[in-house]
Amino acid sequence: MSLSAAALSVPSQVAETSPAHPIRMIRLPSPASPLVTVRLLFQVGAADDLPGKEGLAHLTAAMLGEAGTLKRTWSEVLDALYPMAAEIHVYGDKDAFVFTSTVHRDNLDAFATLLAEQILTPRFSTEDFTRLKQDALDGLTKTLRGNDDENLGKQALATVMYARHPYGHPTLGTVAGLAAITLDDVKDFYARHFTQDRLMVGVAGGYPESFPDAYAARFAALPAQGQPRPQLAPVPARKGMELLLVEKSALGNAISMGVPIDVTRSDADFCPLALAASYLGEHRTFTGVLMISMRQKRGLNYGDYAYVENFIQDGWTTFPLPNIPRRRQHFEIWLRPVPPKSAGFAIRQAIYETDKLIREGIPAAGFEATRTFLSNYVNLWAQDGSRRLGYAMDAVIYGRDIIADLLARLPTMTKDEVDRAVRKHLSTKDLAIVVVGDGVRELAAAVSSGAATPIVYDTRDTPAEVLAEDKHIESYPLPVAKAQIRIVSAAGLFEK
Repeated sequence: MSLSAAALSVPSQVAETSPAHPIRMIRLPSPASPLVTVRLLFQVGAADDLPGKEGLAHLTAAMLGEAGTLKRTWSEVLDALYPMAAEIHVYGDKDAFVFTSTVHRDNLDAFATLLAEQILTPRFSTEDFTRLKQDALDGLTKTLRGNDDENLGKQALATVMYARHPYGHPTLGTVAGLAAITLDDVKDFYARHFTQDRLMVGVAGGYPESFPDAYAARFAALPAQGQPRPQLAPVPARKGMELLLVEKSALGNAISMGVPIDVTRSDADFCPLALAASYLGEHRTFTGVLMISMRQKRGLNYGDYAYVENFIQDGWTTFPLPNIPRRRQHFEIWLRPVPPKSAGFAIRQAIYETDKLIREGIPAAGFEATRTFLSNYVNLWAQDGSRRLGYAMDAVIYGRDIIADLLARLPTMTKDEVDRAVRKHLSTKDLAIVVVGDGVRELAAAVSSGAATPIVYDTRDTPAEVLAEDKHIESYPLPVAKAQIRIVSAAGLFEK
């Protein structure tokens, strides 16, 4: 179901508007707090990139958040931020970009004015444009393709899951797309997409009562409406498993696998699916089935996680960034990283454990333990004012508040609800699988021949019951047709 279904639900947080403008506004007062968070969320993202100019949305957002204004050069902006102990964070994804910071309330007026200048009066200088365009290109060709194998695998997976779809290219863009973008393209994209109807203003913390209304009113200087957003195209149907092997020098193989699903936070089935994913493997926690069976019992790697929506980690925390909403989502598994000699086994085991969940349902004990864990863990997602504000704004976009939903539903959720949602929405038969690293040609040969892919232990004394299960897993069906196996160089990814 798409986000149009949001109208069927009543969000726990309602965005206010003014008769003078269509700008939505969220306020979360905390009078005792000396801190104030401001978030400006525009519902525009990489899915709005022009064909052949992939990266345009990201570059435009960067020109607003990381460049000069008519009043100040970028160097002068940084000089103005420094005494406030503030910085402007700008990030985004396929369907939204957000500009945010948390400041002491004594500095709120000065910071708010500076942030408004960034959005309303961008400098659009050639110097900033050249710098930020090169930053994006370096992010693709040096950071992502060079030394960030885990995210490289995730981005490569998107090109397979969302082939011929607006979600199919990195938010940073492509090499050819960035090369084609001009400063005039950025100016035009800004005028057409950074408009009042795409904007939501959020304020949280110890702000003066009159501040949110007055601040939102400043953005009435933006065009009231921009280019209508077209309906997101359906994700092309997948047929069978597909294996993309990305060849590059690395000590371990980063493995990502996933498949689009027709569920977002707007849907009633999202909460039971979220419990099922947490049972399989919550991000960077040690209680999931994948983590226990792959890391704890076999020492395969350091992390094995499952997700039922796009996940971008918030800094060094274990939590997802708020304000990265999507109109479509996917089921995804990450295996981080695996010795090349055991990569085939790791893929089979992740599929084996997922199929077991789909086929047999969640064990009663696992259901109860995961339900108890999530009932406490979800409160940490909104542990400070900035994150609370982010989730409140996401609740307006989706029409449902995921934290409130989970806290309300978990106490009465049943194992049958989870099992039904899993069987309805999850399947491994059409998985896209991406492996980044060394030894991928040997893996391709083994998979295409149908040969077993046993685990290779570096230590002795593995328990007999684990070894017995290994024999079953090493030959577990991995039905990837030879025509569905591709080997590419990391250096050739994201060119166009």
